[in-house]
Amino acid sequence: MPESHRIQYQEELEKLEERALEGLDLVTAQLERATEAVQHSDMELAQVVITNDDVIDGRYLEVHQAILTLLATQAPVATDLRLISALLHMMKGLERMGDQCVNIAKLIPLAGHEPPADERIVKDVVTMARQVRTQIAQAKRAFAGRDVEMARDLVRQDDVVDSLNKEIFRIALEIGDDADTREWAMTMILVARAIERIGDNTVDIGEQVAFIVTGLFREFQDASHPGEPVPH
Repeated sequence: MPESHRIQYQEELEKLEERALEGLDLVTAQLERATEAVQHSDMELAQVVITNDDVIDGRYLEVHQAILTLLATQAPVATDLRLISALLHMMKGLERMGDQCVNIAKLIPLAGHEPPADERIVKDVVTMARQVRTQIAQAKRAFAGRDVEMARDLVRQDDVVDSLNKEIFRIALEIGDDADTREWAMTMILVARAIERIGDNTVDIGEQVAFIVTGLFREFQDASHPGEPVPH
């Protein structure tokens, strides 16, 4: 490949990565809106989240198509192929995170305008979402900086989310005999589950950072023993 073409190709790849990483900011904004809508039973804000998912889908399609065009017109070397593979994986995760925000928004009308909310559950949901937004930012920094240690730390961060998810489930089971309150609590279990899945996606992005740097793909956690690192 002529040097001028190579430079142009590298610039295109860098721009694609930048567009992909900016997509994580779109997810953060969506999660923030969805959480606020849960907190205040805000149906209008929930609808904004659902409508805005088109922006995330558009970013996914834009980057995905540009990568396919790059593969068709250039001859990437092995290290570039690792980055391209990681970007495709991250964009799929980005789309899924956006979908989880929509799932949260769609649950809000089910709870009603003035639900019989339990403040402990609402507080835990808000804390979970704040923690996951922190993880999205950390995953973005780790990817941009090719920082494997920062990427691995996402597992520890995600343990906080998992613990809060279990706590919400525990409170919901003990919430009492009122049918409306129980129904609201079941809805919040689904909200918490969606937030937890977004947290899992940040760990997936972290695993892609390690793949770019090492050329080897290993899950940071063994699925059969959650919380235990995979042996090297």
